[in-house]
Amino acid sequence: MHDNRDEIRDFLASRRARISPEQAGLAPGGRRRVPGLRREEVAVLAGVSTDWYTRLEKGHITGVSEDVLNAVAGALQLDEAERAHLFDLARAAGSGPRTRRLVRKVRPGLQRMLDAMTDAPAIIRNGRMDILAANHLGRAMYWPVLQSRHPAPGPNPQPGAAPGRPPNIARFQFLDPAGPDFFPEWDVAADITVALLRTEAGRDPYNKDLTQLIGELSTRSADFRTRWAQHNVRLHSTGTKSFHHPAIGALVLDYESMDLNADPGLNLTVYTAAPDTPAHDALRLLASWAATLDRTQDDQPHQVPEERPR
Repeated sequence: MHDNRDEIRDFLASRRARISPEQAGLAPGGRRRVPGLRREEVAVLAGVSTDWYTRLEKGHITGVSEDVLNAVAGALQLDEAERAHLFDLARAAGSGPRTRRLVRKVRPGLQRMLDAMTDAPAIIRNGRMDILAANHLGRAMYWPVLQSRHPAPGPNPQPGAAPGRPPNIARFQFLDPAGPDFFPEWDVAADITVALLRTEAGRDPYNKDLTQLIGELSTRSADFRTRWAQHNVRLHSTGTKSFHHPAIGALVLDYESMDLNADPGLNLTVYTAAPDTPAHDALRLLASWAATLDRTQDDQPHQVPEERPR
């Protein structure tokens, strides 16, 4: 059995703390020592006893029915991602030490699919935010991440990625000095990354590679520690993302992100821009820049021309 009682307790307590009695349709109930709902109020809203909900919030979730979990999710006003996370925590509590193997490379067919996308940057990543594959424009767009040279952890860290250490979006965001430049809306991007990692940790709590990354980031970044303690989760499917490319300048692109059902643990993200927009013009400039790059043996760009004026 997986002992994830601390994660369950902290997640449920953090969701309870953010809901006021008024938001839940309850009377304020006088002065409160802590923000949000009391446990007994959540119990009433969920239709269970206070003792039962208190036991649940202490992490005793094994064997709880889907109906009860849905009732608690409704009482706490969980969104789709949070509801899925609660069910992931329940499954992990009732399972043995099984883990989904961390995918470190993609099938040739997936790379051919990426390469066939010639007008849109596209990448494939795994659940811990390692970039495993990209097309021509994807490599050009994520050039700063792919070329990141922040030190690996250890008593005598040396610049450069350790052997077998793939480029990682989370590590770049929180540990590389270039992270805030590449992600101009850094706070938003950092919140999303941590929420995705927290979601993945709920799905796959035994994954040692994921646990090691979270431990590294927690040790080396106060910004990461603060966000990790918030227990926020997210489903990442569509939206708009801002970048500041060192050669192209501003890139504000729409994205579509989807898990690959035939390759569990992998996610495809494709970036596009509407025709006749500044973003579309920026993508054309990115394609022109990418075409001028010298390439290393593994077909990654290694030289950046002078940046356009902002």
